Amino acid sequence: MTLVSGLPDFLLYLGTATGLIGFYLLIYTLATAHNELALIRRDVTAAAVALGGSLVGFTLPLAVAIYNARSLLDCLIWGLIALVIQIAIYWLVRLAVPDLSRRIEEDRAAAAILLGAASLAGGVVNAASMTY
Repeated sequence: MTLVSGLPDFLLYLGTATGLIGFYLLIYTLATAHNELALIRRDVTAAAVALGGSLVGFTLPLAVAIYNARSLLDCLIWGLIALVIQIAIYWLVRLAVPDLSRRIEEDRAAAAILLGAASLAGGVVNAASMTY
């Protein structure tokens, strides 16, 4: 076995994960009531904290899905499940903090930290649940 014998599979899973991350960011930013990228471009730290926590909360279960996948399709399905769970976490936090987006737009850290922490916690539990 050579060092690069697994390279095609590595590239396939890496490409799939990269595509899922891009798709996640697109869906997440459309699902939220505020424009994270525009806020981050304006140096609104709260938006970066919230989006960053959400991104890590998504990629943790995605990594576990890659590790446990029996096939690329299996990985893709579990990645999409992780996406749905992260969107649900955003909406649950928004139920608890109805003016969440306004607070993030105003660069108020407490709301962003709560959303980032909830996203991260949800991602950890989601990842652990995928270890079947």
